[in-house]
Amino acid sequence: QVQLVDSGGGLVQSGGSLTLSCVVSGRIFSTYPIGWFRQPPGKEREFVARITKDSGRINYADSVKGRFTISRDNAKNTVYLQMNSLKPEDTAVYYCNAGLTGWDKPGDYWGQGTQVTVSS
Repeated sequence: QVQLVDSGGGLVQSGGSLTLSCVVSGRIFSTYPIGWFRQPPGKEREFVARITKDSGRINYADSVKGRFTISRDNAKNTVYLQMNSLKPEDTAVYYCNAGLTGWDKPGDYWGQGTQVTVSS
């Protein structure tokens, strides 16, 4: 079964904003930390942000800190990534992930990915 569904990507101008959503199955959402990774074209996948079940532990990559905000709505089993002040280097396929450990280590549960393109 599909356990994570991410969405919200699109084309945005530099300096603009997008909010990504990840709807997570109840079992996964209630059990694991949820985070976001991204893979720019031609580059390796990289960590973006993580949030724990109770939102007590939040971590961001240095490249997005101060611009991106991760949050979760427990009533909707949804994790969000609000992305502000977007830069062309933020262009990537963004994937939500469940089961992160050690700040930036991905778990085994992935969304299908959503494309974010930031134009100059």
